[in-house]
Amino acid sequence: MFRFWPYFFLIFFFLLQKEQIGFAQEQAKADSLVSVYDSLVRVYGSVQFEDELRLLDEIAISQSSPEDVIYYSNKLIERASKDSVGEFLVSGFLQKGNGYKLKGDYSEALESYFTSIELAQRFDQGEKIGAIYISIGDTYSNIKDYETSDYYYDQGIQEIRNLKDSLSLGKALLNTGDSYFYANNLQKAIQNFREAKEIFTSLNFELGIGYSLGNLGMVYSKQQKNDLARESLNEANEMLEKNEDFYAVSVYNLFLSDIDIEENNLEKALFHAQKSLNLAEKHKLKKETADASLKLFELHNKYGNRDSALFYHLKYIAVRDSIRNLEEIEKIAQETRKFEVSQKQKEVDLLNQIYNQKDRNQKIIIFSTAFALMLIGILAAVLYRKNSFIKKTNLIIEDERNKSDHLLKNILPVETVNELKEFGKVKAQRFDSVSVMFTDFKSFTIHAEHLSPEVLVQSLDYYFSYFDQIVEKYELEKIKTLGDSYMCASGLPFPQEDHAERIVLAALEMVDFVEKSKKIKDDQLIRFDMRVGISSGQVVAGVVGKKKFAYDIWGDTVNCASRMESNSEVGKINISEDTHQLILDKFYFSDRGEIYVKNKGNMKMYFVEGVR
Repeated sequence: MFRFWPYFFLIFFFLLQKEQIGFAQEQAKADSLVSVYDSLVRVYGSVQFEDELRLLDEIAISQSSPEDVIYYSNKLIERASKDSVGEFLVSGFLQKGNGYKLKGDYSEALESYFTSIELAQRFDQGEKIGAIYISIGDTYSNIKDYETSDYYYDQGIQEIRNLKDSLSLGKALLNTGDSYFYANNLQKAIQNFREAKEIFTSLNFELGIGYSLGNLGMVYSKQQKNDLARESLNEANEMLEKNEDFYAVSVYNLFLSDIDIEENNLEKALFHAQKSLNLAEKHKLKKETADASLKLFELHNKYGNRDSALFYHLKYIAVRDSIRNLEEIEKIAQETRKFEVSQKQKEVDLLNQIYNQKDRNQKIIIFSTAFALMLIGILAAVLYRKNSFIKKTNLIIEDERNKSDHLLKNILPVETVNELKEFGKVKAQRFDSVSVMFTDFKSFTIHAEHLSPEVLVQSLDYYFSYFDQIVEKYELEKIKTLGDSYMCASGLPFPQEDHAERIVLAALEMVDFVEKSKKIKDDQLIRFDMRVGISSGQVVAGVVGKKKFAYDIWGDTVNCASRMESNSEVGKINISEDTHQLILDKFYFSDRGEIYVKNKGNMKMYFVEGVR
């Protein structure tokens, strides 16, 4: 008799559970159920058939990972198909649809939901149809087809109200409220969330209360009721983390980050956005990963952390492009899907009539079911071939896009590349405080007249390649080279408070490199003497040209920097008064006094002698 004690535990466990339609997010419960299932199979080699189906059903409902939901749903469908157990076949396809919906495979989700409806009609499981309609509505809401989603929501809520099932009604109201929120119908959204919270509170269903609070917090955030929003979101996160429901926690943390930004608390905003991204990546949530990456880019950009901002912006672009590919696929398939949906709905209506007259029309039921299954098989084959083609095409597109991105980023600043890709053009920008540097090799023209082009170009490449490394080290922006002149700037396209200090340090390294190069014994290398000029102030930056893009800067600061270089001496860094004022306490200088400059008059100049 002791062999059967685990089944008594199993029965007791199920008596304590409430049915979970539409909530696939109780991971702690799922882990416990999987442990029970594995223990029974390991110890006794099998589970009694009906208990196994019920256990697999609960596991699929409670999982939070899309892959796990699909895996256990397929396992449930496989077991239930052996003896045509209608109740669990219906639930298996419903949960399978929920898994694909959570994963973002909406065509697969709809196919599973419609199969579930057909089976519910066939096996007299009419009480499950309301929940299936709600899930179909969720799917159409996710692809922003709100007209279709509202139709299925109305159908589903009506079915559930007729059953007088409070728990399922609360979940339906929660899901429909979510759709109204993203359609910006805040009045209907808050009405549904409050009714759902009242139902879940009366049932003492903590997970439902957590979702209701979190979604109310989202509405309050949009209404700029920040204190109320923060209180609701934090309380929701506490409940959901306790229940290991991390998908919603990722979403709610992003709303908390928005509130922090609005209140100018950037450090706290950064914390919430990073937490959102960590959870989204861990649970493979594409949209949430893109949203959190974009938020982190904006925050790091605001902080002036250029490298971090660039990292998160590239991550956002990669995920956004994959989502856009899915959206394009959805657009291409939209007309086909509408036809499929209309055909499926006709089949459902036909099955309803058959259900009411099944004694007189048994042959029609069999024919319709066979036809529906055949249609599903054909659609599955078509979708498989289409998806294979799309995947191959996307790989080719991705490879070519990466090549073009790499080429563009070697020509233009990353921020400019992204703006060019996004809008097809780049707006000119004014920067109030930057530093500009020109370098020039003495007697370059004489060398150019007497040496072979190969040796001349090889020598310039030797010096300028090392200059590029120095520019990258100090986070400067290379503007261009013109003959033997090298031009770069500091403080753009991302503003930097210490731009003058950075560019002077870079200039010192360049001068030192040129001096050390004179000691290298290489007959193929020309030894140059170099002059450097730097000035600081306002510039305008932008992209010129339509066929060969060039990032350039203009303004009096550029002209002054050029004059500083032409009035410099070999091995010296000549700076203007504007630059000198910015770095007074950072370096040693020799005052050159006022020197006459063509078209500018007398200008104060200084040689930089070293670092303090």
